[in-house]
Order: sequence, then C-alpha cells, then structure tokens
Amino acid sequence: MAACNSSSICSSIRSPERIRHIHRPLSLISSSNVCLLRRDAISVSAGRIVACFASKDRALPRIAAGSAPAMVPAQQEAEARVSTVVEVGLGDRSYPIYIGSGLLDVPDLLQRHVAGKRVLVVTNTSIAPLYLERVVEALTNGNSNISVDSVILPDGEKYKNMETMMQVFDKAIKSRMDRRCTFVALGGGVIGDLCGFAAATYVRGVNFIQIPTTLMAQVDSSVGGKTGINHPLAKNMIGAFYQPQCVLIDTDTLNTLPDRELASGIAEIVKYGLIRDADFFEWQEKNMHALLARDPNALAYAIKRSCENKAEVVSLDEKESGLRATLNLGHTFGHAIEAGFGYGQWLHGEAVAAGMVMAVEMSYRLGWIDGTIVERVLNILNQAKLPTSPPEMMTVELFKAAMAVDKKVADGVLRLILLKGPIGGCVFTADFDQKALDDTLLAFCRR
Repeated sequence: MAACNSSSICSSIRSPERIRHIHRPLSLISSSNVCLLRRDAISVSAGRIVACFASKDRALPRIAAGSAPAMVPAQQEAEARVSTVVEVGLGDRSYPIYIGSGLLDVPDLLQRHVAGKRVLVVTNTSIAPLYLERVVEALTNGNSNISVDSVILPDGEKYKNMETMMQVFDKAIKSRMDRRCTFVALGGGVIGDLCGFAAATYVRGVNFIQIPTTLMAQVDSSVGGKTGINHPLAKNMIGAFYQPQCVLIDTDTLNTLPDRELASGIAEIVKYGLIRDADFFEWQEKNMHALLARDPNALAYAIKRSCENKAEVVSLDEKESGLRATLNLGHTFGHAIEAGFGYGQWLHGEAVAAGMVMAVEMSYRLGWIDGTIVERVLNILNQAKLPTSPPEMMTVELFKAAMAVDKKVADGVLRLILLKGPIGGCVFTADFDQKALDDTLLAFCRR
C-alpha cells in the first residue's frame, strides 16, 4: 500500500483493503470477537480459520476447520432478519453494524450487546412515539433481568448542547444507573452524538448502543465513535471518540423519514463516492431516482456501501490523525454555514451539500480536477434536491470566522479536504493557494 501522510491522503488506500459485508451465522459474531476481514486475507475467528474470497461486491467466508455451533431459535430469527453485517475492526473494541428490515423486532440482536441489568434509552419527541415502545420490548422480551428507563429530549440540532445533555445525566443519576448500565441512542445524528458523549463521560464511561433512525445517522454519524455536542461558536467542538458495542440499522425506520431528511442523508452518501469510491458514485448517478423513491433495495445497498467505506477508514485511523479527516469533504464550509446561519436552520446534510460544491469549486480553481467533475457534482446534488450554494445571508467574514475555529485547524493553519485527480481521489492539506479559497468564498457569498 502506498505511503501516505496527514497532509496528502493517497487514493490508493481505497481499493486494496475494502471491508466487505459478511453473510455468516450471527452466533459467530460478538462485540468481543470480531475480526476485520479484507480482500484475499486469512484471519482467525472463534478458533476457526476464515478465508475470504472476494467477488465484485462481497467476501464469502469459508469455514476451513470446525463447524458453527447450533443456533437457538432467537439466533435463527436474528440471522434471518439481518441482510448484512459490516464489521468495524478495532481490535478488542471491534463491533458489528447490523443492517436489515424489521431489526427492531428481534430481541436477540440488542440483548446480546447489553451490559448489566439497567438500560437507559435516549430518544427525542419525534422518535419516541414511533419506536420507543418497540425498542423497550426488544430489550426486555424474554429477559426479566433487564429494566429499562428512558429520557425523551427535544428534537433538533439547536438542542445538541450541554444543557440538553444534562437531562440525560439527571435521568441516569435519579434512576441510579451504575457502571454496568447501557445507554441506547434511538434517533438521528443529534441523539446519537449526544447520547454517545453522555455514555463516554457518565461515571467515566458506560456501555453504548446505536440505533440510528435517519439516513444521515445510518450512513455516517452512528458509525465510528465520534460523539459530542455543539458550542454556540462552533459545531462539534466538545466531545470524545467513544465506540458503541454495536450499531443496529433497521431500514424500515426510513419509511417514516420526511423527504427533506432523506435528502440530507444522501449528501453523505454522495461524499463517500467522491472521496474514495468512484464506482459507488457512478452507481448513485444511475440510481438517484430509486433512492429518492425509497426503493428498499437501493437504500439497503447505499447504506451498506457507505458503512463499508466508513468502517474501513475508521479501522485505519480511529482518532482522525489523517485519513479519517477525508470523510469531512465539504464539512468545513458546511459547519460554517450551520454556525453562521443558526443551528437547525438547515439540516446538516443540506449544509454539507453546499459545502461540498464549494470544496469542489475550490479544487477546480486550484487546477486539481477538471470541469466535468464540477458538473457531475452539481447534477447529482440537484437530482437529490439539495442546496448547491450557501444561504444568501452568509458573508465572507462569517465563513472565515467559523473556519478559524474549525477542528481541522492545526497551529493556526486551516486544513481542508479537497478533490484531486479523478473522482475517488482527495487530499487533506494546508498546502493550497490562499487566493483560491478567497476567490471561492467571493464567488459563493456577498462580501
């Protein structure tokens, strides 16, 4: 594999070690026994040699020695419901991402990842009426040892703050949750980030499960362990890296998702194609109509490929020392929009979409990509009915003020994720002509 550093991420990392989705008995998978399976690799799992033979879309594991233990009915039902398992390889902190239809109704999937006897479900006023009762049933069905409490928070990005997180701590303390408890995040990216940060800091860290219910959370924020809250001056500036025990993605929850939220999630899907997966981007161009029409097969495929891409990056760079930063294409501009315009005025994916267009435009001004890529990015975001420019109220000064406190600033120097070469190649760098940034800001907003 080509050598890379934090200022220039080589596109050659993309293809040799892509994580593939795994079809195998779920009884072989647990939060403490997960191996990262890569193309043409042989690894050892549960005392068995597992050889992976890659096809175009998946790796098929072959059990070379021993046999799978007999599954109880609950495990058989879980295996039948889960269409895909993407594994995030982080050594003894590895964990599975379960993807499938109707997974909220499979008790075994959740209960196998619960630590202790006490569970706190963190959700919001929009999601609680839809799914809270089902999740509580899944956590307790056939298991009288587990007791569940819940805290229902207000819905919206503007509530992703310290004051709201204190409501989680209040409930946990009043309910006498101890170090053996489990926090469950049931909701979109705001709930996942906030609940995850609460889990990372309550009694210095408790068990944590992600149940993302929005497309944005399913393809991005629930995977990889980034948790946190916003500060009035900057987004996600307060937080921690804290990995969940599992991520459970029930694709049926997308049936109740508003169209605007669906499009917001598509922005992150487009990002994966642009930065590291040209084939995936081409698939999106051909299938955007199916995604917008909520075709279940198209959505399941997009979720799978997105999770595979993010899982691979996280396994290689958990704490964002270089490679993982490339997952933030368009986010420096997008976060500036969210902070400058006001949290919640635009959805996160809407701000990221406009930010990606600005990053692509800047890449073109630098001469790093050709004009056809700019056109393709505009076309696909227009198809998805996403913004391709910032709100009119955004000024150059608002952008610069917000970007100056971006998390990717190091030693006072702004670093950006920009495209370079064909689609699928990008760099994370501070080595760019400042004039290209200034001209880009002037082209997209008033002075």
